[in-house]
Amino acid sequence: MRFMIIVKSNRDIEAGKMPTEAQLANMTAYNEEMLKAGVFLTGEGLHPTAKGARIRFREGEPIITDGPFAEAKEIIAGFTMIEVASKEEALEWIKKWPHTPEDGEFDLELRQVFAPEDFGEEYTPELREREERMRAEAERNAAGG
Repeated sequence: MRFMIIVKSNRDIEAGKMPTEAQLANMTAYNEEMLKAGVFLTGEGLHPTAKGARIRFREGEPIITDGPFAEAKEIIAGFTMIEVASKEEALEWIKKWPHTPEDGEFDLELRQVFAPEDFGEEYTPELREREERMRAEAERNAAGG
């Protein structure tokens, strides 16, 4: 089962405050621990919403609004993808998330990622094959070739 650990934004992140060396070292150690355990897939931080945009579709037309956005608690600051056997195992990894009092308050959210078998008959063999081809090509793109 794949899970996404979503890091919610806060005022400091939205203000562009960068993590300290200690925070980066703690996160790197945590990611290395998950990597050694064979559960870490990927993880990335995101720039503040001031550098982004929100796109809403109304009657088939995109409406683009440049950031920043007001509700920091609803904004994603980063994510980590893990693959584990159960939600309970995912929660055990979240309990180990590096956090010290100096880091201030922040929220994490855990969401399970859909697997092909979750879609039922509507996900036909032809659609599965197309998806597998796209994933393979995306992996080649990510590898730079």
